[in-house]
Amino acid sequence: MKFKALLFDLDGTLLDTAPDFIAALNTQLELHNRKPMPDSAIRSSVTNGSVGLIQAGFGLKPADKQFDGVQRVLDTCSARNIPWGIVTNKPWKYTQPVLEQLNLINKAATVICPDHVTHPKPDPEAIFAACNELSVSPKDCVYLGDHRRDIDAGKASGMRTIAAGWGYIDTQERIEDWGADYIVEHSSQLHNLLFNR
Repeated sequence: MKFKALLFDLDGTLLDTAPDFIAALNTQLELHNRKPMPDSAIRSSVTNGSVGLIQAGFGLKPADKQFDGVQRVLDTCSARNIPWGIVTNKPWKYTQPVLEQLNLINKAATVICPDHVTHPKPDPEAIFAACNELSVSPKDCVYLGDHRRDIDAGKASGMRTIAAGWGYIDTQERIEDWGADYIVEHSSQLHNLLFNR
C-alpha cells in the first residue's frame, strides 16, 4: 500500500488502555459496595471515553501499553521517513501524559485532540488538522480506528481507512457495516497490510 502518512485513533487502536480501566473501575465499584463489571462491558465502554465509562460506572484516568505489532509499524514508518500521528477524541490533558509515559509524544508528528478542533470525530475537522500539520493531502494518508466514527471521519476527509478489529468494539457492532477500506482483525497483521502490498 502506498501512502505518505499514517494516522491512528488512540484508545483501542494504538494503545490498549482497557486493562487499567478495568482494574481501576472495578476497584472503585468495590469500594462503593457495587458488583464488579465484566471485562467485556468495560472494554466496550472505553471507546466512548469518559462519558461512556461514567455511564458504565465511574470515569478514571488510564495508564497504557501498545498493542502487539504496532511498534513494528511505527519503527518501519520511522525507517522510511513516513510521519505518523494520532487523531483522538480523548482530551489533551489525558492524552499528553499517556504519550509522555510511553515515550511517544516526541515521536508522533501530530497529535490532534478534541481540544484542538471545534468539531471532534466523526466530523473530519480533526483529520484535516492532522493532515495540515503533516503537510500531506488526505488522499495520501491512511487512518486507523476501532469505532464507526473513526471510519466515518476518515472517509469524509477522503483518505483510506482501516478498521482495527482488535480494538474496543461493542459486541452489538458489525465492523463490516462501517464501510472501511480494510479490516484488520489483529494488530500483528497490520504491518503486512501497510508495507507488503
